[in-house]
Amino acid sequence: MSGHPDSAKLVDWWFGETEDEALEEHLFACTACRRWLEALVALGAAVGETFRRGAVAVVLSRGMVRALRAQGLRLREYRVPAGGSVQCTIGAQDDFALGALEAPLAGVRRLDLEVLDEAGRPCERHEDIPFDPGAGEVLALPAAARLRRLPAHIERFRLVAVEEDSRRALGEYTFVHTPG
Repeated sequence: MSGHPDSAKLVDWWFGETEDEALEEHLFACTACRRWLEALVALGAAVGETFRRGAVAVVLSRGMVRALRAQGLRLREYRVPAGGSVQCTIGAQDDFALGALEAPLAGVRRLDLEVLDEAGRPCERHEDIPFDPGAGEVLALPAAARLRRLPAHIERFRLVAVEEDSRRALGEYTFVHTPG
């Protein structure tokens, strides 16, 4: 093996996505690469722990939701059609509350998720969120720790398709939250 492997190659090897004898030999011989791999593994563990504590909000794939459930995590799921609303909560027995935002995503190339203020204006924008155009839904997982601290309130979101020179709203979603 000539040179040092990049981070992606190290991560793929660590997760068993690739077998590479030359890389393994390099890791045994190269202290710098071994330390870099250890740092990547530690970072991954810290990110995973932060996620499991409910300290971050993320957008997930349906496959990731299945993987979380397979790990024994409890997700309370709320499905909301475009223009719809739902009564929601997060209970003590729930690890997460998941918002499944239904939307016509076919043909959409870039998607933003906006958090709306009381007047319906965007107060927060998450740009270029991951989504599957064929799924017809975006799976938003808010920070569970934040949800647990909130009083009764209403949160509104908007999905926006972003095209070269325009923005097109695909739907607004209202969550009427009651403390668990």
